[in-house]
Amino acid sequence: MRKVSTSDITAKVSELCIEAACNLGTDVIDAIKSAEEREESVLGKDVLGQLVYNFELANKEHRPMCQDTGITIVYAEVGREVEFDGSLDEAIHEGVRQGYDKGYLRKSVCDPLSRVNTTDNTPAIIHTTIVEGDKLNLTIATKGAGSENMSGLAMLKPSQGVEGVKDFIIQVVKDAGGNPCPPVVVGVGIGGSFEKCAMLSKKAIMRTVGEANADPEIAALETELLLSINNLGIGPMGFGGMITALAVHIEKHPCHIASLPVAVNMQCHADRHKHAVL
Repeated sequence: MRKVSTSDITAKVSELCIEAACNLGTDVIDAIKSAEEREESVLGKDVLGQLVYNFELANKEHRPMCQDTGITIVYAEVGREVEFDGSLDEAIHEGVRQGYDKGYLRKSVCDPLSRVNTTDNTPAIIHTTIVEGDKLNLTIATKGAGSENMSGLAMLKPSQGVEGVKDFIIQVVKDAGGNPCPPVVVGVGIGGSFEKCAMLSKKAIMRTVGEANADPEIAALETELLLSINNLGIGPMGFGGMITALAVHIEKHPCHIASLPVAVNMQCHADRHKHAVL
């Protein structure tokens, strides 16, 4: 067994929270730069240029790229040969607490009914899986509410088939309009159950922007949906144009013969997530 210190986990989570808020991944920046070159709308092109400038300034000055520094979502892949000297969950929560304080990040987490703020952006939302090996893989996503609120989930009838799935995805994006701060990354989960498809859609937005699904059939569906979404004319920040989405990422899972769950998780242009291995 290999021991991993919870103090090391806390320090790494704290670091990742700050890095996610201030330094956008090159995959996203490159995708937006490419979108700027292809955008035909003058206003849309200008908006995309301003987004790139904002990301570069955030990186240079090490400041958050958006005032909404999100709710922290953590994917922890724990190797079977790893043991901790304390609670993994508590170490992660403490890392979030320290990172949001040290990085002067906005604390946005509150009780869902009383709306009283927890004051430290905890608790984080933690998804833990057991994998082979002796490493702890951590992926941190700081998810803003503007895009999250525009997400959707439907329990379709199996008879609606692939066309029904496509219609639902496109309708969610159409109804969202400019609210999720496009150009967006559209994460889609198909199959599983009520909760599984939602988790798949969240996992889908963690993929490198534009990286196609390994399944050629799903990859073709991603390409088709991206074209249809960009034909909606919503455009950058909802001002009109041909670039509404940077990518459509789909994950699927077998489901019951009597159901067809579909979830769409909208991600704004600030597609913030960071990864580390301990």
